[in-house]
Amino acid sequence: MKFSTFRRHIREGTKNIVRNSWMTVASVGAVTTTLVLVAAFLILILNLNQVVDNIENDVEVRVYIDLQAEEEEIEELGDQIAGLNNVESFYFQSKEEELEMLIEDLGEDGEAWELFEQDNPLNNVYVVNTERAEDLSGVASRIETFENIEDVSYRSDVVDRLLDFNQYARIIGGVFVAALLFTAIFLISNTIKMTITARSTEISIMKLVGAKNNFIRWPFFVEGTLTGVLGTIIPIGLVLGGYHYLYTNLNDRIDFPFIELLPWDPFAWQLSLMLLGIGAFIGIWGSVMSVRKFLKV
Repeated sequence: MKFSTFRRHIREGTKNIVRNSWMTVASVGAVTTTLVLVAAFLILILNLNQVVDNIENDVEVRVYIDLQAEEEEIEELGDQIAGLNNVESFYFQSKEEELEMLIEDLGEDGEAWELFEQDNPLNNVYVVNTERAEDLSGVASRIETFENIEDVSYRSDVVDRLLDFNQYARIIGGVFVAALLFTAIFLISNTIKMTITARSTEISIMKLVGAKNNFIRWPFFVEGTLTGVLGTIIPIGLVLGGYHYLYTNLNDRIDFPFIELLPWDPFAWQLSLMLLGIGAFIGIWGSVMSVRKFLKV
C-alpha cells in the first residue's frame, strides 16, 4: 500500500469519526462502559491468580523419615526424591530444626517442648516442592513407596479445593469477559453499520467504477480502531487510579503473607496496553462485521 493511499484512509476514517459525532459518542460510550467492567474484572482475576500462585508455592510435601533410619539410608532417600519427575526442589530439615520451629511457632506454649531438647521425639524431614500444585499428589504417592518413610503429608484438602476454585474462577471470568466484549462488538458493529447504510449508495458507485474491497474497507477499519482506542481512555484512567489507591493504602495492611496485590509497576503498564489492544480489537472487529455485506454488489 502506498503511503499516500494509507494517509487517505487515515484521513477518511478520522473524518467519519467527526462527521458522525453522535454515533461516535454512542460507540465510545459503549466501549467505555464495557471496558470499565472488563478492566475491573481483569484486575480481580489477575490478583486472584497471584494469591493462588502464592498459596500453591507455599504448599509442600513433608516426608517424615523413620526414626531408625541410618545416615546413609537418609542420603539414599534424598537421592531417590531428587530422581523423581516434577520435583522442583527439596531440602533436609533435621529433627533439631523441627523442634526449634515448633517451639517458635507455639510461642509461650512452646516452652514445654524445651524439655525434649535432650531426647527429641521428632523426625528428620525432607521438605519437597513440586513444579506445579497439580503434581503434589503424584509425587507424594511415589515417595510413599520408598523405604525408611514413616509418613508423607501434604495439605491435600487445601490443594484440591484451591485448584477447583481457581479453575472455576478462570472459567467464570473468561465467560464474563467474553460476554462483555461480544456486547461491545455488537454495539459498535450496529453503530458503524448505520454509518455505512447512510453511505451505501456511495459504496456501490465506488464498487461499480472498480474500487477494490480493501480500498473501501480501510477507512471503516480506521474509524473502528479510533473508536475502540478512544473508548479505552476513560477506563484506563478510572481503573488505574482506583488500583493505585488500593495498592498504596491496602497492600501494607494485609496481614496474610500470601495475599498481596500485583506491583503497580509493571502491572499498570501491562493493563493499559491490554485495554488498548482490547479496545482496538473491538473496534476493528465491529467494523469487519459491519462492512462485509455492503461490499457484495
